[in-house]
Amino acid sequence: MKSSEPIITKDLIAQHNLTDDEYKKIVEILGREPNITELGMFSVMWSEHCSYKSSRVHLKKLPTTGPRVVQGPGENAGAVDIGDGLCAVFKMESHNHPSFIEPYQGAATGVGGILRDIFTMGARPIALLDSLRFGGLDIAKNRHLMKGVVAGIAAYGNCMGVATVGGEIVFNDIYSQNPLVNVFCLGIAHKDKIFLGTAAGVGNPVIYFGSKTGRDGIHGATMASDSFDDQSEQKRPTVQVGDPFTEKLLLEACLELMSGDLLVGIQDMGAAGLTSSSCEMASRAGNGIDLDLTDVPRREPGMTPYELMLSESQERMLMVAQAGKEDECIRICKKWDLDVAVVGRVTGDGILRVRDQGKVVAEIPAKSLADDGPRYERPYSPPGYQDMLTNLNYDALPDVKDANAALLSLLESPTIASKRWVYEQYDHMVRTNTMVRPGSDAAVVRIKGTNKALAMTVDCNSRYCLLHPYEGARLAVAEAARNLVCSGAEPIGLTDCLNFGNPERPDIMWQFVLAIEGLKDACEFFTIPIVSGNVSFYNETNGLSIYPTPMLGMVGLIDSADRTMTQWFKQDGDAILLLGKTKEDLGGSEYLKVLHHREQGSPPLLSLESEKALHDFLLKVIREGVVQSAHDCSDGGLSVALAECCISAPDSRRGAVVQLPLDALRRDALLFGESQSRVVLSVKPEMADEVLNRAWDSGIPAMKIGTVGGDRFVIDVEKGQWSEGCRIDLPVDQLYDRWAFSIERTLNQA
Repeated sequence: MKSSEPIITKDLIAQHNLTDDEYKKIVEILGREPNITELGMFSVMWSEHCSYKSSRVHLKKLPTTGPRVVQGPGENAGAVDIGDGLCAVFKMESHNHPSFIEPYQGAATGVGGILRDIFTMGARPIALLDSLRFGGLDIAKNRHLMKGVVAGIAAYGNCMGVATVGGEIVFNDIYSQNPLVNVFCLGIAHKDKIFLGTAAGVGNPVIYFGSKTGRDGIHGATMASDSFDDQSEQKRPTVQVGDPFTEKLLLEACLELMSGDLLVGIQDMGAAGLTSSSCEMASRAGNGIDLDLTDVPRREPGMTPYELMLSESQERMLMVAQAGKEDECIRICKKWDLDVAVVGRVTGDGILRVRDQGKVVAEIPAKSLADDGPRYERPYSPPGYQDMLTNLNYDALPDVKDANAALLSLLESPTIASKRWVYEQYDHMVRTNTMVRPGSDAAVVRIKGTNKALAMTVDCNSRYCLLHPYEGARLAVAEAARNLVCSGAEPIGLTDCLNFGNPERPDIMWQFVLAIEGLKDACEFFTIPIVSGNVSFYNETNGLSIYPTPMLGMVGLIDSADRTMTQWFKQDGDAILLLGKTKEDLGGSEYLKVLHHREQGSPPLLSLESEKALHDFLLKVIREGVVQSAHDCSDGGLSVALAECCISAPDSRRGAVVQLPLDALRRDALLFGESQSRVVLSVKPEMADEVLNRAWDSGIPAMKIGTVGGDRFVIDVEKGQWSEGCRIDLPVDQLYDRWAFSIERTLNQA
């Protein structure tokens, strides 16, 4: 009887995204040619998505340790100590390619995957944030993608009962063919009850539980490790289908299993499905697993071992239980109406052995699959266009003439405009932990049972990273930390989601390497460890890459929740202060893009020393209760920051009257430049002088610039050394209308 196994040909190897050299290495490891199931298992585990073969050598440079670090990179998520016997468990992941092919399910399953990463560690998820990138909303496809992604995020998170408390969205035409969907999740766990993905203890049972296995998501990891072209939407079958109701049951079952003395290890079946969970758990323990597919729950008849091992069907887990406690584990899973089956045993020979119907269908060293994949030190060099990007003759740009119109244009640009249309679709108050809802510098959730709170933010200015990847990455760290500090939080940990184009291109690899160096230097300076993360390469279509987007999710601790700070003005008559110095920093600004249609120049200068001094001072005065509001200056510069202080409160709007000296600056640089290490404060009028004096004593430039109150937003720019002054004078209600409803109007008019 002839075998139905296909013959391994060069074409078949190429279809599995394996090079000739990689295939030769597989043959050397096995001492023979692989069969089709083994070829598939190697292809997913050695994919860029799973193996980090182009990035691992550089990722090792990042700081990952510190006094608060409970678990660093290498597990399902990272964890940092927050006191009281508790730790914050968090991670950020991408689901870019699936969301482009099928936006609703791509985004929904991205949420499901990151939730599993958190509760697999023994933490109950309490907060989600999302960082999204889309092309311009004037294009129908981009509107479709945005609506689908937002709906998918909302549906899954809301069904799970996990609050989506914040995030950020940026619009740029470069993301039209490659949207980015990055999702951050945080949970709380007891420090001494962290669970790891390990298959320890020879003879211990390996148990499958959760949903049944189907054919959805096969080759999802391989698809995520490839560039797109005009035919990419045909890859729809590689996108997984999510079921949040099953995931809710899975979450509760996991936490109940973890409450008893039952488990040795546990792992989510994410990318590469059963293959990755089994080989990674075995490899971490230096063991093997004897896996029998016969009893794997499946929802489609006739599934082959290849399909079962590579399926990325959602809401599935693999646990290693203590010998003799299988029945109790099965009872708990059935109580929560989950499919469950003992599918293997831990062995001591280091081999992942897969059987089906009594026949061995794969036999591979677990370590070879999980850890011995190729490692590339790819060549890197700057692109030929880099000098053109950074060289911008500002003297050739006309200074702003109508400052009123410029401000309104910036407030209604989708990147700066309110994201209320998005976050109103999310349940951001479920479980009643949320203290600061979407719309301030950072989201804040209380830690129940303590007087503490956690602040969270996601940040990255990809335009800065395009113009100078090293500086752009440093600026991302500084801004994320500044957002937390403005909320009254001390930054304590970071997760990253590094989105780049094709690493086989030297110019893309140059962007990546410099961004890593920037992250390293800034995190080391601020002593903020990177405890988890993700790399997403091949974000390009037909050779056009996205801008380098090293997205950061940063967490901060607020020791006294009643000292939590928000960005909006609180009381008429309060003094408005500006901390930090405004410089000629127009390069890479939103102003240049919106008003002059240019994405050029050098990004703003950043002094890490000045930034740290600002953080230390700001934390001190916020904790003392001296400050009424605090808001960092970022996209759109000082005028946009001031306007947001007037209009971003959830239940009120307040005007302001501001006077600014022009000195030797251009008007547009003063109003819309994005100089770093600046914060707008409001304080009670009797406290203004004290705060100013203390700031100067701490080496921080500071000045009183105005007063809160009225129903108009007024900025008077005094005549400068070389330029005439100007005036912004607009009703606050007009500012609010342009800002609050911009995205909604665009979507409805299209």
